[in-house]
Amino acid sequence: MKKSDLKVNRLPDAPGVYFFKDSRGSILYVGKATSLRDRVRSYFGDDLIDTRGPLLVDMVTKAKRIEFKETDSVLEALILEAHEIKTHQPKYNTKDKDDKSFNYVVITKEDFPRIFTMRGRELVDSNSKHKAVYGPFPQGGSLNEALKIIRKIFPFRDKKAGTKGNDTFYRQIGLSPDISSVDAKKEYAKTIRNIKLFFDAKKVTLLKKLEKEMMTYATKKEFEKASIIKKQIFALQHIQDVALIKSQDTHSHILKNVRMFRIEAYDVAHMSGGSMVGVMAVIESGEPSKKEYRKFTIKGFSSSNDTGALKEILDRRFGHPEWSAPNLIVVDGGKAQKNAAERVLKDLDLPIPVVAVVKNERHQPKDILGNKKNITHHEVDILKANAEAHRFSISFHRNVRRKKLLGK
Repeated sequence: MKKSDLKVNRLPDAPGVYFFKDSRGSILYVGKATSLRDRVRSYFGDDLIDTRGPLLVDMVTKAKRIEFKETDSVLEALILEAHEIKTHQPKYNTKDKDDKSFNYVVITKEDFPRIFTMRGRELVDSNSKHKAVYGPFPQGGSLNEALKIIRKIFPFRDKKAGTKGNDTFYRQIGLSPDISSVDAKKEYAKTIRNIKLFFDAKKVTLLKKLEKEMMTYATKKEFEKASIIKKQIFALQHIQDVALIKSQDTHSHILKNVRMFRIEAYDVAHMSGGSMVGVMAVIESGEPSKKEYRKFTIKGFSSSNDTGALKEILDRRFGHPEWSAPNLIVVDGGKAQKNAAERVLKDLDLPIPVVAVVKNERHQPKDILGNKKNITHHEVDILKANAEAHRFSISFHRNVRRKKLLGK
């Protein structure tokens, strides 16, 4: 197939899966794309042999036509690609690569199934029986990013579930289910069925199922359960897969238009007012950006004054215009901390929304104060940012105290 044969204009600038076919209509190769138009066009550049190798040069030479399936997101393109590879076993997807080198998603056969990735060779060597296996997925990094996105919509137990601290931490930030309730097994079985439908590339069926469940709960006046499903429907219809786009395609002309949603979380740590420190943790589009975490030794307050310390931290933080600006600020505490942060931002003429994570007596999140729209859209990331800031501040404070005790 030559570049002159390619009708690029009919390919959309949208995510999806593309198929190179031979003269008989047999599928030679299946691929996924952030932009179908740009990805397919890249197969007809002069540097194809350098960028893709002789195998794909041979494939393009034998191809006679290109077809595609557009998807709503890169995440769905990733899943559809695996589904099509498994169904059709295209020659150039599997040539020189056996099943053992691909990646797979495994759902275990347990009362509360775990979900994780495995290499094909691990799957073959494993003696465990699995409830379901999805794949093959050519790229492990992209698959891991995909699971992170899915877990935000449908919280599931991961490979380490059951180990000390793992379940509690992920349950607190909304990424793992509570398996202690009376109907936990029944509810989690629904979650697993939803995830399986998504991996079967049946999003339309899944949405219809969820809408029916939501209406049933609403009719029964079980509004809390109806609200949870409503959020899941919204998330499926507005999948945020920026991190996946980055792992799929690092071309600058695609990334420069991607808007990262940045959340900054602040936390203050001290012991009876002594050695006060503060930190800033950063979550960008759902993922911690640890290189941008910052530590602050409180200078203006020697007593236990959390709001005063918070004001100092924010004043110092916004004295750095070279740092990326946040879309949302998260503070630990209640109305006092939220109001203190908002006053600083108002004085600086910065229209950045603030939310506060309120804790119970066991220091677990029990409420979030702030704009309801921000909370609804970013609740999981807000809690993740708050947990990261708290972890980071405790670690920093311990180091400061240790140095003082050692006289350093």
